[in-house]
Amino acid sequence: MILPNGPRLNPEQVREITGIVESFGCHIQPIVGAVRTIYAIVGDERDELMINRLEGLSYIERIDRIQSPFKLMDIRSDLATHKIAIGGVTLGRKLLVIAGQCTIDPKNPDYFYETAQAVKEAGAHVLRGGVWKPRTNPYAFQGDDKSLDILMEASRRTGLPVDTEVMDEDQLKLALDAGVPMLQVGARNALNYSLLRQIGSAVSGRKTIVLLKRSLHMGTLHEFISAAEYIANFGNPNVILCPRGTAPALDGYRNHPDESIVPLLKERTWAPVVVDPSHSVGKASYVPACALAAVAYGADGLCIEAHVQPSKGIGDDPKQAITPAVLAETIRLAREIWTLRRPGKAV
Repeated sequence: MILPNGPRLNPEQVREITGIVESFGCHIQPIVGAVRTIYAIVGDERDELMINRLEGLSYIERIDRIQSPFKLMDIRSDLATHKIAIGGVTLGRKLLVIAGQCTIDPKNPDYFYETAQAVKEAGAHVLRGGVWKPRTNPYAFQGDDKSLDILMEASRRTGLPVDTEVMDEDQLKLALDAGVPMLQVGARNALNYSLLRQIGSAVSGRKTIVLLKRSLHMGTLHEFISAAEYIANFGNPNVILCPRGTAPALDGYRNHPDESIVPLLKERTWAPVVVDPSHSVGKASYVPACALAAVAYGADGLCIEAHVQPSKGIGDDPKQAITPAVLAETIRLAREIWTLRRPGKAV
């Protein structure tokens, strides 16, 4: 990676370094960070002559050669200073809470509007709502494009930014055109490299954040972080890692709870980690404990399913969504744990 002396290179300087690396069969990908733009060398960066020519330029501070399969997401990357902010929260400085329904019911939009207001009052910073849903059963409700309008209307009513899952290029375009600030990649698509590339390309040059779930079948840490690299490699480093339980399921839980991997991730990557306890345990009564455990392990935030009347929800809500009252108490306790773990940090 090429680190300039200043915040960014001017167009003439970019042309010069591009000409150098292209003569060695590589190309340049600018990565716009919060403080400084860095310039990733895409290709084989080991040629000493290429490095020497770049390091000889007066406007280059240094060349970092990180021997890692995920050069951008690696904790040693210059992006380690990059901060991601949404809903008034800078991750790492304050506990982020994402909350809302698993699935928006287009026939009953008032449930979502009521839930949106309730989770805001409970202390959530971002509103989640499933517009499109992956389903094992092809005859189960798959979501509805109309729910995107409901999601954005709830955002306007509450002032909360929103998070929703996209599963293909058409959904990606609809979500971005609607102004969704946080896109979610579900566990079933976490290793869909074609989709990850499409998302990376689509959010390049935007402030859009991508919440990347861990893959369903015991995705390794290497696999998980490398999946994030696919997205960041197009120039937008706003990627959040989201453990959500893996397969095979632990008897009694929906999946195998994996909040304990948070410190392992933080040893390897600078990326924020937001844990989803709802899909991890799959039962509303277990969600608060899993959420608190995640914060104790060092999570930067939580993504929790909540509904004003879970029994009248659709999708996963009847079994794993908690009520706004339980959400409020969970957030209160989570903030206490956050303070104990990170004294001096905001809650």
